[in-house]
Amino acid sequence: MTIESRRRTEGLVFLAAYIASIPAANWLIQHIGTVCPPNSPCLIPVGPGGLMAPSGVLMVGLALVLRDLVQRRLGTAYGLGAILAGTLLSAMLAPASLVVASAVAFLLSELVDFAVFTPLQQRGLVFAVLASSAVGLVADSILFLWLAFGSLNFVTGQIVGKAVMVLATLPAIEWLRRRDDRLGLARS
Repeated sequence: MTIESRRRTEGLVFLAAYIASIPAANWLIQHIGTVCPPNSPCLIPVGPGGLMAPSGVLMVGLALVLRDLVQRRLGTAYGLGAILAGTLLSAMLAPASLVVASAVAFLLSELVDFAVFTPLQQRGLVFAVLASSAVGLVADSILFLWLAFGSLNFVTGQIVGKAVMVLATLPAIEWLRRRDDRLGLARS
């Protein structure tokens, strides 16, 4: 397998995982949590002191990282295309009352992530993923809560939950960076 075909294959796997993370987030919110109150999202503990967040925040954090990897493997056009596809999917899967908040928060947070990741990726993959995801997850949390509920009461749990998933991916991102360097797979 050539470097280019391997890069493309891995990029398409990252793209499929990115797209799958969107319905996974919606499913988690409705089905998995330590607490699932009626007519509310299922919640999971994400930090000390009983800090809780909707379980879907884990997949949102993962989506930010996966989109970065799509761009790294397939280029900026695919990265932007993934954002547009993800926005449409997010809008289609969101409950009617949250369609605008879900789609706008997804679109803008992914574009912010893209804008930060793009120039930083040449300075180091791990740093670029961490910085872009941090900016994207804060934007997503603030935008979604404000547009959906007009309140930022639960922003800390949202941010911490997404950050936990991003931080959990960093060892794999470092492994991927080292392997890319060894095999010449990083897109320049």
